[in-house]
Amino acid sequence: MKKIKDYLPWILYFVFFLGLLAINPGSHYIHLASRIIIYSLYAVAFNLLYGTTGLVSFGHALFYGIGAYITGMLVKATSPEWFLLYILLGGLGAAFLSFFIGLLTLRLTGIYFTMLTLAFAQLVWGLTFKLYNFTGGDDGIQAIAKPAILTGGVTKYYLFSFIIVTVCIYILWRIRRSPFGAVLNSIRQNPQRITFIGINVYRNQLKAFVISACFSGVAGGLYAGLDGSIHPDMLHWPTSGNAILMATIGGMGTFFGPVVGAGILTGLEEIVGKYTEYWSFYIGVVVLIVVLLFPNGVLGIKKFRRANNNEEKETEVVCNPGNQKS
Repeated sequence: MKKIKDYLPWILYFVFFLGLLAINPGSHYIHLASRIIIYSLYAVAFNLLYGTTGLVSFGHALFYGIGAYITGMLVKATSPEWFLLYILLGGLGAAFLSFFIGLLTLRLTGIYFTMLTLAFAQLVWGLTFKLYNFTGGDDGIQAIAKPAILTGGVTKYYLFSFIIVTVCIYILWRIRRSPFGAVLNSIRQNPQRITFIGINVYRNQLKAFVISACFSGVAGGLYAGLDGSIHPDMLHWPTSGNAILMATIGGMGTFFGPVVGAGILTGLEEIVGKYTEYWSFYIGVVVLIVVLLFPNGVLGIKKFRRANNNEEKETEVVCNPGNQKS
């Protein structure tokens, strides 16, 4: 029974995203679901840093956008038949960049870390307008082709995205439930205590930062193929803000909370945007209400947090190694 409860979020995940194919709501809604699932990976990757490690990065759009630009530029320069490889290279490129940014930013804490990540993102965002020959400037990169196997309708790309995202989310899920994930939880709760027992906080935060950036880059690469175009706003700070909103709305203290948050935020944008040009104002009101009613997020309600009890127990073991049974 306990095993079923642990895997219940996964069951609901598969039922929802695969159930859409059985319902076949039409190409528009399949495209919307593709956006949701790609944003889900972006939000879950961000939450490894935000909800698990306790670091608020306001520059994660940089890694999301870099992944998209690397994928798009490689497709335009060569052939779309290597599209999957280019997505992975986009993730690795984001990870490589994040390593050097993390070396500098993680020496600071709190608001100073947050503002420095924002500064790096804004710096690269500004460069995309200057490096027109590489990035396309204001126009971005258009007409990004997909391999022949993924053309002929949005359903094929939806399945492709679903498989890639599911594999990535599973890897992140295993990371969060691993001893390393328990260390990250402990760092969030009490970094001084972790340092005292001999664990290098800076090194583990850097690992989390790089892993989070890598999967954010993969999400960006997937999005480049979805619409066949990328633009500088993918690196702009509102894209980082969306990741924070998704994690907060769904529940940053839960693993699948950001997936729910991605669905809620993307769905609200789609629905409200049909009726008014001031959709951002109304979404802000709805988000405010959700945050006030559910301060721990939609999945942060107590009965939905039972699946996370094991993680908290693992955290206690890391914080109190003397309490382990021999």
